[in-house]
Amino acid sequence: MLRRVSVSFVVALAAMLGGSGVTYAADVLRMSGLESAETIVRLPGIEGGIGQSPSAVGARGADGRIRAIVLQDGQLAFSEPVVRSGTVDPRPDDILIDGEVTFGQTDIARAWLTDATKRYAHGILGDAVEAGGLAIERTDGRIARYKLDAGSVFEDRRVRLIDLDGDGRDEAIVVQSYLDAGAALAVFGLDGANVAFLSEVPAIGRANRWLNPVGAADFDGDGRTEVAFVETPHIGGSLRLYEFRDRKLREDYAVRGFSNHAIGSREQSQAAVHDWTGDGVPDIAVPDARRSAIRFVTFADGKFREFDGVAHNQKIVTALRPAMLDGSGTVYAVYGLADGTIVAVRPNPGR
Repeated sequence: MLRRVSVSFVVALAAMLGGSGVTYAADVLRMSGLESAETIVRLPGIEGGIGQSPSAVGARGADGRIRAIVLQDGQLAFSEPVVRSGTVDPRPDDILIDGEVTFGQTDIARAWLTDATKRYAHGILGDAVEAGGLAIERTDGRIARYKLDAGSVFEDRRVRLIDLDGDGRDEAIVVQSYLDAGAALAVFGLDGANVAFLSEVPAIGRANRWLNPVGAADFDGDGRTEVAFVETPHIGGSLRLYEFRDRKLREDYAVRGFSNHAIGSREQSQAAVHDWTGDGVPDIAVPDARRSAIRFVTFADGKFREFDGVAHNQKIVTALRPAMLDGSGTVYAVYGLADGTIVAVRPNPGR
C-alpha cells in the first residue's frame, strides 16, 4: 500500500529554499580545485550502477585522469601521483555511444544499452539519441538481447544490476520512456536464453516527463528491497520508493522536494545510499529540489525522516558518492559544486 509521507511545512520550505530554515548539524569539509570537466567517481569504477557500497573516490576529468580525494590531517586533499582510469573489459561494439557497461554479482556478468535511435526527441541526457534495446551477458559469455517496439525507448545510459528478490539472480533496472506517456522504471531478468520483462512502475502519463533512479535497498527495514527514484527531478521532483515483491513493483512511499539531475547533463548519480544512522537500515543522501542542498533521509520503520543536511549557495553538479577518505571507516557523502568546490559531509543523525 502506498504511503504518501506528510512532510512538515518547515522541511518542505527548506527544500524549496536550499535548506534555509532547517537546523543542520553535519560535519562539512570543503576543498577548492575541482575542474569544470571533472566529476566524482568511485575507485575502482562503476560496478552494478545502483546502490553502491562506500569506496575510495576521486575526481575524473574528460581525459580519464583521476585525482584521488583523501583526508589528510583533518583536511581534504588530492593524493599524488595522478592516476589514470583503466577499463575492465573492452566496450561492446553495439553499446550506446554515451552508454556505460555495468557489472553483475550473480548470473549476469555485465549489461549495456544498444540500438541507438532518435525516435524520442526529448534530449534530457544531453542529446536526442536514446537506446532501443539492451544486452545482457551471462557469466558463461552468452549474450541475450531485448529490443523495444517503436512506441518507447530506454531513456538512460546504464542498465542497473542487482538481485532485487534474493533469489540469487540479478535483475536489470532501466528507465523506459513511452513516446506518448513519458518515463517509467522497468525491471527485466534472464529467462533461459532470453531477456524477459518483469515489471514496471506506471508511466508518468505525459510525453517528455522523466525520472532518474536513486538506488535499491531495504529502505524501510521490512525485509524486502525497494527501488528508489526521483520522478520529474527538474519540475518539483518526488522521491518515490517501489517495493519489489512477488516479482512486481508496488509503490510504497512518495515524498516531494527532491532532484538528482540537471537538464541536459549526462550525470545520473546524484544520490548515495548508506546506513549513516547506524540502525541497520540504509539511508539516502539526495539533493533538494533546487540541487543547492543535500538532504539525508530515512524511511526506517515505515516513517520518513530527514535527519541532517547541508545547504549551499551553489548548485551540486557532480555525482554524489558514499566515500571512505582514510582508514577510519567513516563514510562521507562527497560531491562537487558549480564553483569548483569539493564537499565531504558526515551527517549527525542524533541532532
